[in-house]
Amino acid sequence: MTGSTEALPLDERKLDPAIALAALDETAPREPHRLFALKHGDCFAVADAYGDIRGVGDGFFRDDTRVLSEFRLTIGGRSTSLLGASLSQDNVLFTTNLTNLPIRSAGGRDIPQGGIHIERVRLIWQDRLFERITLSNYSQVHSTLLLSLHFAADFRDMFEVRGSTRLKRGTARTAETDENSVVLRYEGLDKLVRSSVISFSQAPDQLEAGRADFFIAVTKRSSKVFYIEVGAELADRPDRQRFRAAAARARFAMRAKRRHGATLHSSGRVFNDWVERARADVALLTTELATGPYPYAGIPWFSTAFGRDGVISALQMLWLNPGLARGVLSFLAHHQATETSPFSDAEPGKIMHETRKGEMAALSELPFGRYYGGVDTTPLYIYLACAYAERTGDMAFIDGLWPSLCAAAEWTQRASQRSGFLTYQRAAESGLANQGWKDSFDSVFHADGRIPKGPIALVEVQGYVFAALKGLGKLARRRGDEQAADRLEARAEEMREAVERAFWIDELETYALALDGNGEPCKVRTSNAGHLLYMGLPSSERAQKVAEQLLSASFHSGWGLRTLADDAIFFNPMSYHNGSIWPHDTALCTAGMARYGVRDHVVRLMSGTFEAAVHFNMRLPELYCGFTRAPGEAPIAYPVACLPQAWSAGAAFMLMQACLGIEIDGWKGEIRVDRPRLPIGIDSLTVRHLQVGQVRVDLTFERVGDRVAAFLADRHEGLVPLIVTT
Repeated sequence: MTGSTEALPLDERKLDPAIALAALDETAPREPHRLFALKHGDCFAVADAYGDIRGVGDGFFRDDTRVLSEFRLTIGGRSTSLLGASLSQDNVLFTTNLTNLPIRSAGGRDIPQGGIHIERVRLIWQDRLFERITLSNYSQVHSTLLLSLHFAADFRDMFEVRGSTRLKRGTARTAETDENSVVLRYEGLDKLVRSSVISFSQAPDQLEAGRADFFIAVTKRSSKVFYIEVGAELADRPDRQRFRAAAARARFAMRAKRRHGATLHSSGRVFNDWVERARADVALLTTELATGPYPYAGIPWFSTAFGRDGVISALQMLWLNPGLARGVLSFLAHHQATETSPFSDAEPGKIMHETRKGEMAALSELPFGRYYGGVDTTPLYIYLACAYAERTGDMAFIDGLWPSLCAAAEWTQRASQRSGFLTYQRAAESGLANQGWKDSFDSVFHADGRIPKGPIALVEVQGYVFAALKGLGKLARRRGDEQAADRLEARAEEMREAVERAFWIDELETYALALDGNGEPCKVRTSNAGHLLYMGLPSSERAQKVAEQLLSASFHSGWGLRTLADDAIFFNPMSYHNGSIWPHDTALCTAGMARYGVRDHVVRLMSGTFEAAVHFNMRLPELYCGFTRAPGEAPIAYPVACLPQAWSAGAAFMLMQACLGIEIDGWKGEIRVDRPRLPIGIDSLTVRHLQVGQVRVDLTFERVGDRVAAFLADRHEGLVPLIVTT
């Protein structure tokens, strides 16, 4: 609703002293709120459903620094009442609809609750936060309202926000104000000056270092719109044109990212909503770097390049969008370690675990500026390169990557010399104690609760090494190096035999979680063994036993697979790694079961994960609690999980590939479909614009009786062989 606002008498603009002195009304009733995230490049914002930033884990962040720690709106000195909030389907726009609590106008007139509608629309584009606020008066009287924006920038490093303490910080400079903007600055101990410039489309009636007050005159049945921008530098005054231009460019850029790769469309409307949200989340988190696209791990804590997360996200999307894997491989090769550094756990050939840009990383207060303390990232990097080659047949890219792959394999060999297994033990106390994907301090333990001494060999990591060596051997053979191929394949077989011999526990009918520094197995049933199935290491007989364990009530909650069996000493369904459910972990285990022919249970796991996503507003969080599913109850959220998280969003596509049984042979340019299944309730599904060599095809699956048929659409660019096994 729009309209012109009539001029009001001057006395109507007088501020009630009680309102002027009122603090924020923290006692006002507030509905349980969710957090909403926006991102572009190396900037992201997290706010509650009101659009407010309160400085408790939320904020506007740039380069791992919180540049806006408070951003709250009040009307008439009071908080607002929430009507509803949402993200646009493409993740570009956040919109919240609010209304007033009982307040007084600036002239002292009572305004009942629900008379004023407030809409806040927000986006991020090119390191700037843009916001449009619209006030609409549905009451029966003309009013001048006091709208206040409360703001602050604490310039805390991401690790401070996460709970790290610092003995000393830099200097917060005095705020600078002018007619319609305020500049907040902080000079860090790294001598870098970080700034937040908050600008308004109209000059505030009162502007202080942490608050801007506006008297907004709104006649009945009319609206008033104004704009705010927050950036590192002062720009032109915010207005409608700038907001619309930023929104249009952001949406165009997001559409371009979402067009990469094949898409899925099914007969199920709600299922399609999940797939679309998952695809939008992958696109949101994917950042265009100089080396190509890279999926940042998750918001808020991990909105940066992580090696392990990037590789697994790329594997999940590989059948649909191999370009993502190419970008991940290029970035990791570019940042491969070339020297030894105990502080950063770096050794020549090792692949990066994490990179950060904040003040604490710059000052080496923490080792995470470029940190290599991930034991699994290097073999996973090699495996991704092999899988990318199988998917695309792009040997030219692999040839360019070959020196990096050889250096990674050599590091793997050196790091395995002591026991024959790839082990980890942090080189400095500042590093991570556990360096697998379950990196909590208590995630690796013996059955009696003892924390093992290192160096530690995790079971799934040996599976990654096996698959990496085996795949690298195949690539060496394609390059004509038969001697290297024989050596790599022999080492892979030696690893397979060693794992079967040292990790298998007969009484558990599964593999041990790990071997400690004395070679003693940690006889604990975990989901880690499921990753061995994904890599194809176990014998068929043992793989079936592992699958039976994972599908038992000890692991399968009904919403997904727990990371730890419910009879383990440290089991806690509310823990981070010891009994919770991680969608990417469930997807890897499910894909592993599909590899060994456990087809019908794959559909069951896909269904449970989809139903969990429905309860989480179509967006799977980083993890959720591992409580057993009960009729009529929803899955229980983990309170500080990242949302969105790249490998949780990508889990949908890995699960779908496991159901459909699709493999694409890039060498032969053909599609193979093995005993396809469709998700429960889905009668047809089409994979559109699937790239096979130089050809794009549409591949359709349809339920026919108790079977699923697969066929190529008549319209496609060229001939692609389709081989279906039923």
